[in-house]
Amino acid sequence: MTSGKDHIIRLSEVWTTYEGADLPVIRDVNLQIKPGEFVVIGGPNGAGKTTLLETIAGLLPVVNGTVHVCGLDVVKDGCCARKNIGYVIQNFDFHPYTPFTVEEVVLMGRFGKIGWLKRHTSRDLEKVASAISQLGLTSMQKNQIGKLSGGQQQKVLIAQNLAKEPEILLLDEPFSNLDMITREEVCNLLCKVADAGIPVLIVSHAFDALPDRDIRVVVMQHGEITLNQLSHPSKVEELVRSASVAA
Repeated sequence: MTSGKDHIIRLSEVWTTYEGADLPVIRDVNLQIKPGEFVVIGGPNGAGKTTLLETIAGLLPVVNGTVHVCGLDVVKDGCCARKNIGYVIQNFDFHPYTPFTVEEVVLMGRFGKIGWLKRHTSRDLEKVASAISQLGLTSMQKNQIGKLSGGQQQKVLIAQNLAKEPEILLLDEPFSNLDMITREEVCNLLCKVADAGIPVLIVSHAFDALPDRDIRVVVMQHGEITLNQLSHPSKVEELVRSASVAA
């Protein structure tokens, strides 16, 4: 893993765009994140929050600047970089008859380490069982994912990315389908992930279940970062609101 003194995520003067778009979605973004940081990315709809995560994950064309993750350039070494990145997307839709079980979906998180044509090992199954247990899904691990509620499916996707053993964890609105108690449970789990040295970056509109630790608040507005500072969790919502209005 990258040294604790280094920035495990580094964006320098980055502009990115969606394929076929006339204008960049994020512009002149500079951002450095160290291992173990807990980051909340806020701002109004359409501000570029999801685009920022997609940029870090190397999923969008970088038209200017550089994006480095774990010391790798995501433009030149995107496949290698993404093996180190866990990314829980916001918009997912499992058909009710999706044939995969919870256990199988979580095991898919290991494919980057196993390789598509190799069989999983006992260690892979241990990591899958651990991730399933951490999200409280053990009793339903043999259930088809399409039969679960939206909140349960969201927890499965988080478990899948934990099983991947990422060096960076990105989550887009991970609390949107969860009740308050489950939000707190998941947030406490993510805090443990950060404590292990893995930076956790969350795009969220919910700020009422944040862990009691320093939070780096990043506010996006019109594709630009308008605020980037450390905050106590109790001040995050106020900071996001005021920075969004000021911009």
